[in-house]
Amino acid sequence: MNNLKLGVVAVLVAGAAGSALAQNEVNLYSSRHYQTDEALYANFTKQTGIKINRIEAGENELLERIRNEGANSPADIFITVDAARLAKADELQLFAPWKSKLLESRVPAHLRTEDWIAFSTRARVIVYNKATVNAADVQNYQDLANPKLKGKVCVRSGSHPYNLSLGAALVEHIGEAQTEAWAKGVVANFARAPKGGDTDQIKSVAAGECSVALANSYYVARMMRSDKPEDKKFVASFGVVWPNQKSSGTHVNISGGGILKNAPHKEAAIKFLEYLASDQAQIYFADGNNEWPVVASVKVTNPALTAMGSFKADTIHVGRLSKNQATVQKIYDRAGWK
Repeated sequence: MNNLKLGVVAVLVAGAAGSALAQNEVNLYSSRHYQTDEALYANFTKQTGIKINRIEAGENELLERIRNEGANSPADIFITVDAARLAKADELQLFAPWKSKLLESRVPAHLRTEDWIAFSTRARVIVYNKATVNAADVQNYQDLANPKLKGKVCVRSGSHPYNLSLGAALVEHIGEAQTEAWAKGVVANFARAPKGGDTDQIKSVAAGECSVALANSYYVARMMRSDKPEDKKFVASFGVVWPNQKSSGTHVNISGGGILKNAPHKEAAIKFLEYLASDQAQIYFADGNNEWPVVASVKVTNPALTAMGSFKADTIHVGRLSKNQATVQKIYDRAGWK
């Protein structure tokens, strides 16, 4: 073999080695702030040998960082909670389409788009004070606008993605006009101005500041699993309703992520997303953070989720939730839901 051929072979070998080396890590930008995710990431590295370099911050900060980094961004994957936030990244054209037969086979079609994919779900439930409210009166989201609940409803900001996504689902099911009428009815029933997070709403119901609230299911389950005497007292005082069981089903949102278009480690990134859909990771989401798996065959052993019981989930496509966000924000603004 002449020197030229030897040189070409050396370059190819070096390039292949460099490519293989590069795929031994993945750079994750995440706005999930759960300490229990640490074990999830460590297990992926243990299984694959792929190191996870993680940057955690708020979703807006991360999205701005990715935009500023441009083509030189080291970020491979963006992970966050709620379809609204994933849609925002999509609108900024930050994602690259993912391709994986494994993910297609394990994640239901309504929980994924061409650019991002869900790996866990959480439901938006109605929490009510058992001493002051009859569960029969709060069986649907629409019931929160009933005048009989005047001065009894606690809720967080109308600009929060959790409530925007719920409104987006309602727009799909009952239309814009009825959704606006509902929002105005909810505002008329406020016990106080919106403030705090979902845990605050639950505690306000338990303490009697209000009688009814909206909260994501994993906040409820977290309190149910708490050993704190105060939390045990709260849990004993409130009940939980799976709304709209006789119609569209309970609104469900997601945690999810996607591969970024300038990702330098795309092969490692797809392996990570596939890992998140594995039985082991799916069980971890349920046991570690009180979320439901997206893979139907995975059995949940979380005692709090089991105690909350089964329910009919709304199967609206997550892509539709994202498309209605701007419309819903305008509806809430007109209704005075700040």
